[in-house]
Amino acid sequence: VVGVGGGGCNAVNRMIESNLGGVEFWQINTDAQALAQAKTSYCLQIGQKLTRGLGAGGNPAIGQKAAEESRDEIAKALENTDLVFITAGMGGGTGTGAAPIVAEIAKEMGCLTVAVVTKPFTFEGRRRISQAEEGIRALETKVDTLIVIPNDKLLAVIPPETPLQESFRMADDILRQGVQGISDIITIPGLVNVDFADVRAVMADAGSALMGIGIGSGKSRAKEAAIAAISSPLIETSIDGATGVVLNITGGKDLTLHEVNAAAETIYEIVDPNANIIFGAVIDEKMQGEVRVTVIATGFSGEKKTSSHVASTVQTPPTVQKTPPAPKPSEKDESQPPSPSLDIPEFLQRRRFPRG
Repeated sequence: VVGVGGGGCNAVNRMIESNLGGVEFWQINTDAQALAQAKTSYCLQIGQKLTRGLGAGGNPAIGQKAAEESRDEIAKALENTDLVFITAGMGGGTGTGAAPIVAEIAKEMGCLTVAVVTKPFTFEGRRRISQAEEGIRALETKVDTLIVIPNDKLLAVIPPETPLQESFRMADDILRQGVQGISDIITIPGLVNVDFADVRAVMADAGSALMGIGIGSGKSRAKEAAIAAISSPLIETSIDGATGVVLNITGGKDLTLHEVNAAAETIYEIVDPNANIIFGAVIDEKMQGEVRVTVIATGFSGEKKTSSHVASTVQTPPTVQKTPPAPKPSEKDESQPPSPSLDIPEFLQRRRFPRG
């Protein structure tokens, strides 16, 4: 995971704080002072001759030149890597200008390259928004998959009394959730194991992607989480007709196969019947009583509208009341095999289509 610029580096710090496992974290920045606050030992100050460690001054051209100056160091940082997540806040200097260069280098090295970036709040000004849009257009041509989170959409789910700093922290946290939704199903041994080749099959050269994250609790928690993921107020366009889907269902040790089925069927009903669906079920002991569903959808009949790149997070859909966690009946344990490794359920075998 490579955080580029101030926003990207903040997001990486948040991922480290939340103990996101199985990945190596890098921070790339022109600002030496910001890198001094890094929570990872893997830091790369780019453009030292150009900026002398003072940052890019909000100018993407400086960010781009700084990355060009440090191409060899960036390539060295990405050695022996299969999957590169690039995370950045678009609109400033370093993230906007350098992220496309980092992506270009990663792709040249044969890495599957996924960017998860934010678009500024409207109150940050027209200049930042315009710079962000230019940066997103440049980035889209350099990555396999691009997920863009418009911060304005957070206003729909951030409570009005939330302090400004906390609002920006929430934006960083959505970047974390986007990365974690994909990385967890590769790095954490799950009920249904997914390998890197499966994920590459859906995300290589996929273009723009939509992301939804939903959490449910109570009796119908799995279905509720799936509905929350696909009907969040943050999603501008529907995932109807997606031809590639990465689906992550995460729950505690009380997660049942029936719940996994309920969540998966909810998603399957709305995507293309012939979609290539990569499915992972992950056990996270911290999720007792709750189920989280992450959906990354790609392949929308060649459409590439920058305005429709959206990612989302929502705790529960606005119309669904959070109900108390369902009691755990004792017979549940009898029906669950002792081994965490299950055969792929029949409904998934039916839906797995041969890959080209």
